[in-house]
Amino acid sequence: MSAEESLPEEVAAAEAEPTTEAATVDISDAPDWSRDMPPITRDSRFLYVDVAARRAKQLRRGALPRLEALAPDPETGERPATVAKLERIAMEEVDEGLIAYALPDEQEAPAEDA
Repeated sequence: MSAEESLPEEVAAAEAEPTTEAATVDISDAPDWSRDMPPITRDSRFLYVDVAARRAKQLRRGALPRLEALAPDPETGERPATVAKLERIAMEEVDEGLIAYALPDEQEAPAEDA
């Protein structure tokens, strides 16, 4: 069986016929994450870098930026050209509180029987 035969029909159809339509995203309906989680400050460098790095990875894989300056034109649906590196865009999104994150629950270390 070839790789093309194992793809779902929707994926195979999408790859066979690329579209030139502009992708539009309505970020006005996005939830206000700042109410649900504490803001990430640069005082917590590890958390800041970890969240920004994960977001940059999402952007590299094709996620759309959430910054208002990079939002699509409401009339044409076209997005402005990005001049900043994706890492900088991710850092700005984290600074503005546009990125949701969740900290894992702390687990107790298993007790060792002596």
